[in-house]
Amino acid sequence: MTLSNIVHLLFDFAFYYPFFMAYLWMTGAVYYFFYREKVEKRAVNDPPPLSETPGVTFIVPCHDEGPNVRETIGALLDQAYPNFEVVAVNDASNDETGQLLDEMAMLEDRLRVIHFETNQGKAMGLRAAAIAAKNEILVCIDGDAILDTHAAHWLVWHFVNGPRVGAVTGNPRVRNRSTLLGKIQAGEFSSIIGLIKRAQRIYGRVFTVSGVVAAFRRSALQKVGYWNLDMVTEDIDISWSLQLHQWDVRYEPNALCFILMPETFKGLWSQRLRWAQGGVEVLIRHFRQLLTWRNRRMWIVCVELVVSTFWAYTIVFVYSVWLIGQFFTLPPPLAVSAVLPGWAGVLLGSTCLLQFLISLIIDSRYESKTLARYYYWMIWYPMVYWSIQAAASCVALPKALRKRRGKRAVWVSPDRGFRPEAED
Repeated sequence: MTLSNIVHLLFDFAFYYPFFMAYLWMTGAVYYFFYREKVEKRAVNDPPPLSETPGVTFIVPCHDEGPNVRETIGALLDQAYPNFEVVAVNDASNDETGQLLDEMAMLEDRLRVIHFETNQGKAMGLRAAAIAAKNEILVCIDGDAILDTHAAHWLVWHFVNGPRVGAVTGNPRVRNRSTLLGKIQAGEFSSIIGLIKRAQRIYGRVFTVSGVVAAFRRSALQKVGYWNLDMVTEDIDISWSLQLHQWDVRYEPNALCFILMPETFKGLWSQRLRWAQGGVEVLIRHFRQLLTWRNRRMWIVCVELVVSTFWAYTIVFVYSVWLIGQFFTLPPPLAVSAVLPGWAGVLLGSTCLLQFLISLIIDSRYESKTLARYYYWMIWYPMVYWSIQAAASCVALPKALRKRRGKRAVWVSPDRGFRPEAED
C-alpha cells in the first residue's frame, strides 16, 4: 500500500468514524426511547409504584464544597423517598465544608459526617461511606450537585425489580449556562451523554455511570472490592468492574441531577483530559478479563474506546498536516487544502445538528422550556469539543501508560463555572 493510499484512508476514517457513530447512537437512542422510555408514559414527578421501599444511603464525598454543600445536602433531605439517611465525607477540605456539615448534622438526625485528616481522594471517601452505610442501596452524588426530589424513587425501582442490577446511572443536567461553554455543555449532556447511554443500553454494556449521580447495590460493590483507589476516574472503573462480574448497569433518564460544569477552557481541558486518561487506565487494568468469552458483551465498549482513541490521533494528524501545509510545500499525498472538504463538512455538520435535534426532542420531557434555546449554540460543538477531546485523548494515552500502578488518586478541586442564571 502506497503512502498516498494510507493518507487517504486516514482522511476517510477521520470523517466517516464520527459520521457512523452518530447514526449508531441516534438509532440506539430512538429505539430505547420508543421501547423503554415512551411506553412508561410517566412524568418525572410521578414515578412508578414500588412493591417495597428498601433503605437508601445517600453518599456525598466533599472537598472544598463550602459554597455548595448546604444546597446539596438540603436537596437530599427533601427527597420524596420515605426511608433514607445521608452520609457526607469531608475529605480534608481547606474551607468551611467540614464546619458546615457538622452544623447541619447537629440539626438533622438523618445526616452523618465522616472527616478525613488528609486528602484521601474521592474513591476512598466513597469506600468509607459505603462501609459505614446502614442500607443496601447507595446513591452517590457530588458535593455540588442538586438531586431532583423524585430521583431516589426512580433509581430504587431498578434494584427492586432487577436482582442482577448492580448500578443505575442517573441523568445529569447542566445548570450553569451563562457562557458559550455552558450553553454547549447543556446540549452536550443530552445529545451526546444521554444519547450514548441510551444506545449502549441497547447494543451491549454501558461505558460508565455518571460519577456525579449513580446508585449502587452494596453487595455488588463488596463482590468487586469497592472502588479502586488508584484510578483517576473511579466511576468508569467501577462500571467496568461490575459488568465484568456480570452485574447489570442501567440508565435512568428520569433520575435528574443538576450539576455545575467547567466554563473556562482550562477547566474544560482538565476535565476532558481526566476522562480520557481514566478510560485508558481502565482498559489497561481490565484488559485480561476482557479477553474471555464470558465478558463478550463488553467487547463493543472496549472496541469503541480503542477506535475513538485512534480517531483522536488521526484528527490531530490531519490538523497538523493541514497546519504545516499553510507554511510549507508538502508532497502531493500529504497536501490538505482544507481540514474537511466542502461536501463532507456540510454532511457531517448536518448529521451533528440532526443528532442534537433528536436528543432535544427525546429530552424535552425533562426540560421542555429550556433545552430548545441552546440548539443554536450546538453548531459550535464539533469545532470546540472535538478538537479538545482529540487533543486530550492524545495526551492521555502516554500519561496512562506511564502512570505507576497503586499511586493514590486524590482530590483536585475542579472548575465549577459560574453560578446558574436565576431563570434556569
